[in-house]
Amino acid sequence: MTNIPETGRTPRVQIRLIVIQVLVLSLLGTLGGRLWYLQIREGDEYAKKASGNHVQQVVEPAVRGSILDARGVPLADNETRLVVSASRTDLLKMKDDGKAVLAKLAGVLGMTPKEVMEKVRLCDSKTPQPCWNGSPYQPIPITDEATAKQALQIRERAEEFPGITAEPEAVRRYAAPAKANTAQVLGYLSPVTDEEITKAQDTDSPYLRSDQVGRSGLEREYDKELRGKAGVTRYEVDNLGRVIGEAQADPAQPGSNLVTSIDARVQRVAEYELNDAMKEARKTFDKNTGENYKADSGAVVVMEAKTGRVVAMASNPTYDPNAWVGGISAKDYARLTGKNSNYPLLNRAIQGQAAPGSIFKVVSSTAAVNAGYPFDGNYECSSSYSIGGQVFKNFESKGYGPINLGRALEVSCDTVFYRLAHQEWQRDGGTTPKKNAEDWFYKTAHQFGLGKETGIDLPNEVSGRIPDRQWKQDYWKANKDAWCKYGKKGGSYAEQIAYENCLEGNKMRAGDAVNYSIGQGDTLVTPIQMATIYGAIANGGTLYDPTVGKAIVSADGKQVQAIAPKSHGKLPDSKQTLAEINDALAGVVTRGSAAWRFGGWPQDKIPMHAKTGTAEVYGKQTTSWFATYTKDYTVVMTISQGGTGSGASGPAVRKIYNALYGVSEDGTINPRNALLPTPEKSLPKIKPDGSITSPKVSKDPAKEQRISQKGTEEPDTQQLAATVPTAAGGNRNARRRHRTRGSRRTLA
Repeated sequence: MTNIPETGRTPRVQIRLIVIQVLVLSLLGTLGGRLWYLQIREGDEYAKKASGNHVQQVVEPAVRGSILDARGVPLADNETRLVVSASRTDLLKMKDDGKAVLAKLAGVLGMTPKEVMEKVRLCDSKTPQPCWNGSPYQPIPITDEATAKQALQIRERAEEFPGITAEPEAVRRYAAPAKANTAQVLGYLSPVTDEEITKAQDTDSPYLRSDQVGRSGLEREYDKELRGKAGVTRYEVDNLGRVIGEAQADPAQPGSNLVTSIDARVQRVAEYELNDAMKEARKTFDKNTGENYKADSGAVVVMEAKTGRVVAMASNPTYDPNAWVGGISAKDYARLTGKNSNYPLLNRAIQGQAAPGSIFKVVSSTAAVNAGYPFDGNYECSSSYSIGGQVFKNFESKGYGPINLGRALEVSCDTVFYRLAHQEWQRDGGTTPKKNAEDWFYKTAHQFGLGKETGIDLPNEVSGRIPDRQWKQDYWKANKDAWCKYGKKGGSYAEQIAYENCLEGNKMRAGDAVNYSIGQGDTLVTPIQMATIYGAIANGGTLYDPTVGKAIVSADGKQVQAIAPKSHGKLPDSKQTLAEINDALAGVVTRGSAAWRFGGWPQDKIPMHAKTGTAEVYGKQTTSWFATYTKDYTVVMTISQGGTGSGASGPAVRKIYNALYGVSEDGTINPRNALLPTPEKSLPKIKPDGSITSPKVSKDPAKEQRISQKGTEEPDTQQLAATVPTAAGGNRNARRRHRTRGSRRTLA
């Protein structure tokens, strides 16, 4: 065997060892440097951060402020209830994730295990309601309707219910004083989401995971003021979780109270009369469709004419806002949001859009005068008006001969406005407009504030639509491809319309102009917009931002922040034109289209002004509109698929005024029966302890008004159009109350 000399390998081994030694020394040096940096240079900083690991925060929720009517009557407040909650953290420590404990709890509470399990599961994109959308580390409410006996069972047998608590707690209550529901105006609450917490963390009003936030209505608009500030106490604990001292405590600050301009008594009357008018409309035969009117939805606004403050606002179908309290059930959620619900969560007073019909003619009258047509000129009111081969009829094909604009408003003559709009369309160049077309009819509508929000202090107001030339162009661009694909020359009515729109849907045609002049065609308005306009006519031309909030009062009553009326413009009318329109609208009541509804009204003592409107909508029955005002108030009502303005909405509006002023059916004024003969100017009295004095309210002012006017008692026929069970029905989910900011302390 040949021996191989190893002398050549020795230097290489030594080199490798040296390299390894250098690497090891380098790593040790790096580690040592890092340790020095962490322990010496940054030691104090990291020591402070580490000490935070031994601090636990306990959150004491703030009591949410109340929402009050103009006299101090609570519309939404808080009440103490026995709340049973489960700690999800404690349940997950159990072998079965707490299923046995929850099943036993269900038996005590009279619920099914499934109902209880659904309450404690966490919400995500795939999990339907009910589920918990708040922090998984805070107690999750199972019910806020526990009886004293149930709470005692849980507390006395605590070893059988680990992770379960039963404690008195302040929860939200929607009081419905005098049976005034006020659902869409008030809104509702639900737990804060992670996204909201992240967005608000750098603001002056950050959220805690225990917070409930407003989701709609006043609860959302004034959430920051109502919410208050939760208290946080920080405790030092050892590694076993035992408290060894208190580090810092920030006491809870209760939320402020919101005083509104709503009058609960008038609100109840408005809700009742709207609902009753819709029921009466459903009994009325529609000769155009061969069936009764559907009257599927409606809204009414009662507003102070001189300030824009909302006294009452009702939307139908409606719902019980207490259905959301404590977490809404899947069944109730479907009833409120499903396709067959007719969407009662919508506030149709600010979100319901429809063609205004003839109540729009006050805009067209102003446009005509500003375009150079004298108000007292002679204009032919024929039974119809033809453009090319198309005939545009007057309502019921009536003709009144030559009349002025005032009389045209009184009898609601369409053909007068057809002619004026057609002439202006021709002056502006017809389908090929001049470079500087005046477009008086469209310009004036924008000056009246239409086509944009009124600025009311409620969320999600819609803007309506004024179909001017720019809108036509934009709409055509957005829909041209679909029209061209669907349209067919000589096809069905819809196919033929689509075909024509494909070719020239961006052009303002003569038919568009004449339909627009009487509030038809593509024009859309909301009840709050029209109430604002008629209020401006009443007060001499000032367009006010409608407001529901009247003042924000701190919990201790020491700070009162008044919410003053604000104006967003003036009507484009001269004093003379306003006076002429005002006289014409008074004539509507005494000798015009609404005279048959206001027979016996004390016009000499309480001058009434009105305009009727009946808007035609393709594929639907007519929309009823009735716009009115006195020196104090403006009342606007609309009923979708309800028939004519004076026929469906007129009687209800008359009864609202009867209640406001104490007017009987024969026209006699009884001040003792008047709910609000003049608008409420002062704020409720605030006591030294910060509480607000509120008067007693009758059980049902709407019912009492009818008794006082007729002398006989009528059964209460008010029903919620949305079939959400109420407290009287015994449904647990519909009676749940929202957790506000109560006495309970929770670990954050």
